[in-house]
Amino acid sequence: MTMNRHWGYNKNDNNWKEPTVVVRNLVDIASKGGNYLLNVGPTAEGTFPDESIRILSEVGKWTRANGESIYGTAASPLDAAPAWGRVTRQGEKLYIHVFDVPAYGKVSLTVPGRSAKRAYLLAATDKPLDCQRDGDSAVISLPPEPRDPIDTVVVVEME
Repeated sequence: MTMNRHWGYNKNDNNWKEPTVVVRNLVDIASKGGNYLLNVGPTAEGTFPDESIRILSEVGKWTRANGESIYGTAASPLDAAPAWGRVTRQGEKLYIHVFDVPAYGKVSLTVPGRSAKRAYLLAATDKPLDCQRDGDSAVISLPPEPRDPIDTVVVVEME
């Protein structure tokens, strides 16, 4: 993907993708087991446009805090992507990427043959989240704050 509409630098192309779009594309692709190639085109002077630097700085900030949910993960074990976000996994952990918090403040997921042991925000590992069983599903209550406006990451440890 390009950061704007061109694969090379174009001084007239100011249609930049916001950091939220870049991060959510990264998460979506990781949840499907893929790799993300992001094009950054330097100017004729060999420098990167200020807008590219701003966007990549924001993506880097999010990645520093949440990289565990992307690097070395595998595709989601769910049959379909949930309406509220995406899921990645690593070993016994599921990373629940919440893009859009449901109105009732809870997310639900069903992993056949597995149950949730514990849930917490990746940014606050010492604060467990309420995780209830509803039939074969785990229902996780999200705190009202803090939430990452780009992607709130919840870790669910499975058994």
